[in-house]
Amino acid sequence: MPPIIFADGATKWFAQKVPQSGLAGAFRNFLAPVTRDVKAVDGISFAIRAGEAVGYLGPNGAGKSTMIKMLTGVLVPTAGSVNVLGRVPHMERIANARDIGVVFGQRSQLWWDLPLYESFELHRRIYRIEKARFDIVRAELIDMLQIGPFLERPVRQLSLGQRMRGEIAMTLLHEPKILFLDEPTIGLDVVAKDVVRKLLARVNKERGTTIILTTHDLRDIEEICPRLIMVDDGKLLFDGPLANLNTTFGARKKLTLEFATEPRTVTLAGAEPAGGEGVIRTFLLADEKRSLVEIITALKSDAELVDVHLHEPDIEEVIRTYYQSRQTVLRTAGAEALRSKRVG
Repeated sequence: MPPIIFADGATKWFAQKVPQSGLAGAFRNFLAPVTRDVKAVDGISFAIRAGEAVGYLGPNGAGKSTMIKMLTGVLVPTAGSVNVLGRVPHMERIANARDIGVVFGQRSQLWWDLPLYESFELHRRIYRIEKARFDIVRAELIDMLQIGPFLERPVRQLSLGQRMRGEIAMTLLHEPKILFLDEPTIGLDVVAKDVVRKLLARVNKERGTTIILTTHDLRDIEEICPRLIMVDDGKLLFDGPLANLNTTFGARKKLTLEFATEPRTVTLAGAEPAGGEGVIRTFLLADEKRSLVEIITALKSDAELVDVHLHEPDIEEVIRTYYQSRQTVLRTAGAEALRSKRVG
C-alpha cells in the first residue's frame, strides 16, 4: 500500500530580525532591519501509510508545528516537498481540508458565544455532511467523549478539558481520513487526558483514521502511537517503532538487588554499578539480550540475595538520556571552540 503522507527533503526557512547592537534606539528606526534566515525544518523526509498512528516528538523550537502546518497547507515549504493524499497541500487547500481534521491545542475552531451543538451544526453545513450520517457520527462522538452534559452550554463557559473534547468531536464529524493533532492534551487534567487518549486510540483502530500527533506528554505517545518520528533543531533524529527507541538512544535496563544484610562486596559481570546503599544495590545492564537468570547466576556477593527488580526504561527516560547526552556534547563542542579562539 503506497503512503498517503510523505515529506521529501522538506525544508522551511524563516527570516528573523536581528537587533543591531551599539546603536541608539532613535537611530535604529531609520535603518533597514537586519535579518537572518533560520531553518525551522531542515531537509526532513518520511512516509506514512493509511491507518498508522505516528507520534511526532521534539523539544520546543524543534519544528514540529511548522511541519504540521506544511502538511495541512498553512505554510509553503521553502525547499523539498510534502504530499498528502496525492495532493500538494498549499495548492489544493480546500480539497485537502475535506479529507483531514486538525486540532491545535492552543487555538479554537469552536464558536465562542454559541452552544457546542450549534458549532457542530455549522460544521455540518460547511462540510456539507449528509444529515442522517451526521446524526449517527455525532451521537457516537458524544458518547465516546462524554460531552452530552454540556452540549447546550456556550463554548466560553466550558472548562479547558470540556472545550478540548468539543474541539476533537467537531474535527471528527466529517470523518476525516487523516487527523493532525498539535498538543491536544496541553493543560488538561488527568481525567480529560484519559478520555481524549482512549477516543483517539479507538478512532485509529476502529475507523482506520491516520493520526499524526505532536505532544510534550509522552503518555500520549505510549498509549496511542506505535511509531515515533523524533526531531531536534529541525532535523530528523529517529523514525521507527517506539519499541526500537531504547536501542537507538541507549537508555539501559536497570537491575535493583536487595540483600538480607548489607553486602561488603557485590560484583555482577556485564553490568555497571549505579548506586544504592544499605541492603540495596543498583546496576545498569550492558547487554540487553542477556536473560535475568543468566545475570543473577553471574552474581558474586558475600550477602544473601532476597529480591530482584528489573526496570525497563520508559520513553521519558530514553528521551531524557538522549537530550542530556546531546547537551553534554554541545557544551564540550562550545568549550573547545572557545579554547581554540583564545589560542588563535
